[in-house]
Amino acid sequence: MRRIKKDDKVEVIAGKDVGERGEVVTVFVKENRVVVSGVNVGKKHEKAKQVGNRQIPAQIMEFNAPLHVSNVMVVCPKCDKATRTGFRFTEDGRKVRFCKKCNSNID
Repeated sequence: MRRIKKDDKVEVIAGKDVGERGEVVTVFVKENRVVVSGVNVGKKHEKAKQVGNRQIPAQIMEFNAPLHVSNVMVVCPKCDKATRTGFRFTEDGRKVRFCKKCNSNID
């Protein structure tokens, strides 16, 4: 089980976007990176190109670049604070994540 999953609300704790919050769009498990919407926005210049019979003009595209997992923390839905996560088992045997600040389940 992963500490950070897709659709989690996270807060950036290191880098140029410190303090910003966003939702996890993609998780790259092998590279230990996450893509967060609206955070770490990069720009890519694209040349003009011909697609079929129409011309697409040159443009500057913005995209969300991946961040390292260690630079983000999960935001607890109950206490609304960036928190470390722990793991525990419920009565029915499921493994769930919990907030270490308010001790409530995240999943």
